[in-house]
Amino acid sequence: MAAELTRLLALPGVAGAVDAARDACTQLRWHQALRRRIPEVAAESRVRGARASAFLEGAEFPVPVVRDVMRGALALEQDGPRERVLRGAIQVTAATEELRSVVLTAPAQALARLHIAAAAGTAAPDQLGRPRLAGETSTELKDLGVAPPASEAGARLRGVVELLGAAEGEPGVLVAAIAHAEVASVRPFVQGNGLVARALERLLLQVLGVDPTGVVVGEAGYSRQGGVAYQGALAAYATGRPDGVALWLRHYAEAILAGAVEATDIADSVLAGRLTGR
Repeated sequence: MAAELTRLLALPGVAGAVDAARDACTQLRWHQALRRRIPEVAAESRVRGARASAFLEGAEFPVPVVRDVMRGALALEQDGPRERVLRGAIQVTAATEELRSVVLTAPAQALARLHIAAAAGTAAPDQLGRPRLAGETSTELKDLGVAPPASEAGARLRGVVELLGAAEGEPGVLVAAIAHAEVASVRPFVQGNGLVARALERLLLQVLGVDPTGVVVGEAGYSRQGGVAYQGALAAYATGRPDGVALWLRHYAEAILAGAVEATDIADSVLAGRLTGR
């Protein structure tokens, strides 16, 4: 697998973009707030990550609202589609904290638990925690085109499981990029694919040592580039062509770089005794 991942670095513009993203994450570790107040910074990272992930699904909420819901100080009054998406984003982002010990040793179990967290309010109960069956499809991420048949999606998901099972010691930035793109592009679940893909990326960046404290807000990087650009990059990846894969990897690296900047903003705010939500 190492050779296959290394070959990705030879694609146009990828090596430089990946290096910049990894260096930004490494530099972040020296922030004074991450010497003493990691839990506060990481908690706010999850707030902003959940908010941005919901935004990419078409559900926009102010950061203070998401923060209050996540800490149990506020209950959403409505139960419409937007609120269900936000709950899923909050639940799956929070679940990343519980799955760090199992995602590399029991990746299929971790994926199932991420899906249950993401889709509990949108998918039918018998669809939770499992890939699509024959005859089931997914209508999410429509800009990518029609989702592959369930058989192909299931096979690709098994490929992700194999990737994660052999990921220890491999370049974490690339493992997270490919795992994210595979889940999002093949849409192995009826509902919740994007939420699962972004939460999986967050989780992998932590356990593979790129962002061990879990403070980078990659989801915000994607939301700042916009949903059209995000789906366009995934659609390019889904073609399987080298130029398409390279486009996705550059887009991903730019999101991680922006997510590190967001983490720095959070850390600065924690040190100053204030938190601002944009």
